[in-house]
Amino acid sequence: MAWDPKTYLSFGAERTRPAAELLARVPLETPSRVADLGCGPGNSTALLRARWPKAEIDGIDSSAEMLKEARASGLDVRLLEADIARWEPESPYDVIYSNAALQWLGNHDTLFPRLLTFLRPGGVLAVQVPRNSDELCDRIIRQAAGDPRWAVKMQGVRDFWNVGPPETYYDLLAGQTRSVDLWETRYFHVLEGDDAVFRWSMGTGLRPFASALDEPLRVEFLEQCRRLLDAAYPMRPNGKTIHRFLRLFLVAVVQ
Repeated sequence: MAWDPKTYLSFGAERTRPAAELLARVPLETPSRVADLGCGPGNSTALLRARWPKAEIDGIDSSAEMLKEARASGLDVRLLEADIARWEPESPYDVIYSNAALQWLGNHDTLFPRLLTFLRPGGVLAVQVPRNSDELCDRIIRQAAGDPRWAVKMQGVRDFWNVGPPETYYDLLAGQTRSVDLWETRYFHVLEGDDAVFRWSMGTGLRPFASALDEPLRVEFLEQCRRLLDAAYPMRPNGKTIHRFLRLFLVAVVQ
């Protein structure tokens, strides 16, 4: 299943808030070169452009659909289609920024130190990744994926929860940096509309599971997820739904 920018951006304000909070902690005033890894439809890249109007900014993403949406927004940045796991820049950056993208990639023990090598001295690696795999919504998706009707087909689904505890990233980065700032935030997103947590998950976490199935199993699987998530996340009396979501942030400054 291709990425759907409109589904992703149906909760655009909630998805952009962590991006802004990460950016606020980047301790550089006038970087000349900035990369946004996993830029998606450009909502986080727009924040970078607003803060650094004179910087050369590259938005990198593996999804042609997301990049098409970013281009349509009219962003004054260079957009590149590339696999972050294999990406190598033509020259180093002052800031490498990534909001909610690196959780899709494995081998963090080599990926994160590798990204540091693409920075100039004094450069900054700024990353936010969901660390939500133990929350109810993700447990429900894994429960649904184990249903005998499609469990065999789900066995090949990549486990995209590659995110470790904060201490793991400190140990990975401390030897090559002069400072590592780590923190976690648990958001209580207040979502509008019916099937709110299901629709949120359709924009991200449900995609690899749904893409493993053909019709009609895909429809049956998604309907089961919708029912389970609606039961687990009841709408409040005012018509809103609360979605708990844990995110890990890090800002590392290289030597």
